[in-house]
Amino acid sequence: MELVKEIYSITFKYPKSETYGLTDQMRRAVVSIPSNIAEGKKRKTKKDFLQFLHISNGSAAELETQLLISKDLYPEFNYAKSLLLLEEVQKMLSIMIKKLEMS
Repeated sequence: MELVKEIYSITFKYPKSETYGLTDQMRRAVVSIPSNIAEGKKRKTKKDFLQFLHISNGSAAELETQLLISKDLYPEFNYAKSLLLLEEVQKMLSIMIKKLEMS
């Protein structure tokens, strides 16, 4: 959830021309991460939960790409916290996926 707030904070500063571009894409990707974790957790089977964790992981990869693009296009913004939070989320997702696949 902290990553969601950080991405919203950064994209709020983007030019209006990005409203339907990077801003929209980044916000959709970052909100998708915790949303899919929550939805998957409420599913009845481990297989379903794993599927939603993989979807979250895909959204995290999308966000990573969008952050790298943003760094090139808008270098005036500080992306360090976002990238650190994203890395932490990706590590947590990987661990959860591995543990569920092994159990």
